[in-house]
Amino acid sequence: MGLDFSYNIAVAEELGNIRCGGIPMAIGVQAGMATPALTRFGSHELKKQFLVPTIAGDFVACLGISEAGAGSDVANIKTTAVRKGDEYVINGGKMWITSGSQADWMCLLANTSEGPPHQNKSLICLPMNLPGIHVAKKIDKLGMRSSDTAQIFFEDVRVPCKNLIGEEGNGFTYQMLQFQEERLWGVASALIPMETVIQETIAYTRQRKVFGQPVLHNQTVHFRLAELATEMELLRSLLHRAVALYVEGNDVTKFASMAKLKAGRLTREVTDSCLQFWGGMGFTSEVLVSRLYRDFRLMSIGGGSDETMLSIICKYMDILPRK
Repeated sequence: MGLDFSYNIAVAEELGNIRCGGIPMAIGVQAGMATPALTRFGSHELKKQFLVPTIAGDFVACLGISEAGAGSDVANIKTTAVRKGDEYVINGGKMWITSGSQADWMCLLANTSEGPPHQNKSLICLPMNLPGIHVAKKIDKLGMRSSDTAQIFFEDVRVPCKNLIGEEGNGFTYQMLQFQEERLWGVASALIPMETVIQETIAYTRQRKVFGQPVLHNQTVHFRLAELATEMELLRSLLHRAVALYVEGNDVTKFASMAKLKAGRLTREVTDSCLQFWGGMGFTSEVLVSRLYRDFRLMSIGGGSDETMLSIICKYMDILPRK
């Protein structure tokens, strides 16, 4: 349609009206994580085979990056794809794969050579019905329970070399390019849920009385809610600034990392503070705040941990120790 990335962010924000974190996350993986590299660098044949049915909703896609020993440290993945004739033979395993239990295909990052870790990786379109692919288990998680997450193993899986996305050895670079979009999407999808939790907490504490007065009338309560609302609007401004710069063609790695870091911390603060104000009701499964308290704990872990975001920010500020 020729629309720029700001429209993706508009969609992500609106998906925040869904009263859970798992469904927007699953949609985000389909639309903004498993498919961008294929869209930008894939061959016409690959786009016809995998991208078109994914856009139509006929295929479910997943992204195969994380491993048991390599989450935020993408360069440390161990899965291999060894070229033999006109095929790659894949061995290894992937962990924390969103939609992995039901996916029709995976955008797989694997080591295709013995070279330097940032230059030996490639992205491959991997049909999930091939012999040797084993979905070991659907992982039982603290939150995001409406979105399935799988552990997957590969044992001598053969896939045509034509399923390579772009050029061999450029997979790490392709993945880093789309990480910024992933992180901005994640931030956008968290804004309305935080706003909703704050507003529902205001409504509940206004009618809930303790010692003869509404809980909301306690200064510590309404001051804290005002602080959280202010922090949320500041995060929204940072997000929109980063998106505007990105649409103009700028490198927004630092700002995207800052926004992701702030979103991870703020979602924890909002849900933790608001849950406390709900009292016993906050400890039940009947209210949104308890669900988002679980769901958004992932924001500081998935898609790059807080520590990874801090390291990236320090790098761009040129304050890391010299080696």
